[in-house]
Amino acid sequence: MTAAMPLLGFGLPVSGCWATPGTMRRIARRAEDLGYASLWTFQRVLYPADAELDWAHRAVHDPLVALAHVAGHTDRIGLGTATICAPFTAPALLAKALASLDVLSGGRLTVGLGMGWLPQEYAAAGVPFERRGQRMDEYLRCLEALWTRDPVEFAGEFYLVPRSHVGPLPVQRPHPPVLLGGTAAAALRRAGRLTQGWIGSSRQDLARIGTCVETVRDGAREAGRDPHSLRIVVRGVVDLVDDDPGRLRRPLQGTREQVLADLDALGAQGVTEVFFDLNLSPRVTAPGVDEGEARAYAERVLDAFAPANASR
Repeated sequence: MTAAMPLLGFGLPVSGCWATPGTMRRIARRAEDLGYASLWTFQRVLYPADAELDWAHRAVHDPLVALAHVAGHTDRIGLGTATICAPFTAPALLAKALASLDVLSGGRLTVGLGMGWLPQEYAAAGVPFERRGQRMDEYLRCLEALWTRDPVEFAGEFYLVPRSHVGPLPVQRPHPPVLLGGTAAAALRRAGRLTQGWIGSSRQDLARIGTCVETVRDGAREAGRDPHSLRIVVRGVVDLVDDDPGRLRRPLQGTREQVLADLDALGAQGVTEVFFDLNLSPRVTAPGVDEGEARAYAERVLDAFAPANASR
């Protein structure tokens, strides 16, 4: 039995020279017209001077502001964060911003959250780096309470919400889908146990991602939840070329036919959605690439895999 090909989304331009208001709008509208399921952003608060990060992380737009911008220029396409480092913002503040975006977009938001991994970003946010896992568990409970209880009251070890009315509520009920990032086994099980799914990182080994999917599903089973109801979202840095790159090619690198076969392979491993994130592609965000060149490649990728006119 052949697994279904994952739904396809696209990374909104938020990093590098192509991350201009005009290109954001152009890519968002084009992706919607071509039938893509979703647009995605990511968060990078700062680029530590002493850290060895990819150039794509040097200057990144705020993920919610960028989504709000294109929400007003699109009508149907889903909007997602992959991911926001939740502990950097108090739950009540993030719940308000996310609910507002869900209302303003007509219920199109998917909330991808992570714990973050840069100590420098934790320092800048004024949040202790220690006990991140326990903090995240409580954060998710607090966020759900803020969206589903009226009045809400929450008192935990890390977060406190006095008995209050909080509005507006999200359009999606009981709340927008929440997906968790993370690579450690505990983070994978947390996603299956507490949320509606998992988002793989850009460093994930796509050839062996099925092992991570099973760990996420194990977390769901342990919590008495349906493991196959979870969304499994993968960020893919696609490298589309005209000729076969040879035996050493990585997944999502190659000709259109090879990339389509890779998508089928991801579906067979349990992946339900893939979004092509060119923000992390050197062909788009490397020094020296200009906006027109980056946009032309992005539009080539959009057209090549357009769900609205997909054919093998």
